Amino acid sequence: MIAVDRPQPAAIRAELLRGLRAFPAVVSPKYLYDGLGSRLFAAITELPEYYPTRTEAAIFARHLPAIAAELPADLTLVDLGAGNCEKAARLLPPLRVSTYVAVDISLDFLQEGLDRLQQRHPAVDMLGVGTDFSTRLLLPDAVGAGPRLLFYPGSSIGNFTPPDALDFLRQLHPAAQGGGLLVGVDLLKPIEVLEAAYDDPLGVTAAFNRNLLRHINHLVGSDFALADWQHRAFFDSAQRRIEMHLQALHGVAVRWPGGERVFAAGERIHTENSYKWRADDFAALLVAAGFSAIRRWTDERGWFAVFLAQA
Repeated sequence: MIAVDRPQPAAIRAELLRGLRAFPAVVSPKYLYDGLGSRLFAAITELPEYYPTRTEAAIFARHLPAIAAELPADLTLVDLGAGNCEKAARLLPPLRVSTYVAVDISLDFLQEGLDRLQQRHPAVDMLGVGTDFSTRLLLPDAVGAGPRLLFYPGSSIGNFTPPDALDFLRQLHPAAQGGGLLVGVDLLKPIEVLEAAYDDPLGVTAAFNRNLLRHINHLVGSDFALADWQHRAFFDSAQRRIEMHLQALHGVAVRWPGGERVFAAGERIHTENSYKWRADDFAALLVAAGFSAIRRWTDERGWFAVFLAQA
């Protein structure tokens, strides 16, 4: 079963055009994840340079019994940004999950992953929710009224600025309904490691970023040509974040019904931030958002952390 809470096309178009007309231009990273974008990101997680997925998985493999010991049985697991549902798939039996709720903006990709997972775990009740939870998390009544464990893996919390991350966590707190939050957080580490993870030599991340232009063309009727743009990714030490941009290779006019924007050579569209945290700072952020009884587990290098917090 899939429940859908999608913004209207007119609202999506208005949001995108505001960003494209801004100086500098900016597009929310949520628009990276159409069907093809979601598949490209799944490929990114297989790259040797992209450490977050492997490192987070290793933390769960090592510490899952300790995590499970902190949680009640018959759990309702709400997977935020579920994608292909593979991260949650490893957790269902160890965490004694009775109900699994997969939430993602990419509806088709979500349905495929949920169908595969249901075949592997027929005894678990499953529900898919197609929605943009970055602005608000509204779950249908079918999820049930009891406590929930909200699962937000993969360092996606880093897409928010620190103030926005605090607002987002404050929104999640009541949505847990007295349950908890299990969240993956990417930590500060050497710049060369960070930049390689977001600008791989095979060019998969570049394809993922440039596919955003195809998605924008579909949503607003624009005429972006992918060959006019290159992927740029770098670490901003002052902001403690990776920035991803699309940079115009030459002067280009982009048109859409009712308007256009001329980009000079070298001008950029800011497509994503990925903030990197110190573990103690993120723990303090959870407390500020109203969470308590915070536990955390890290890998041996201290590159990544998994936090469990009581709502």
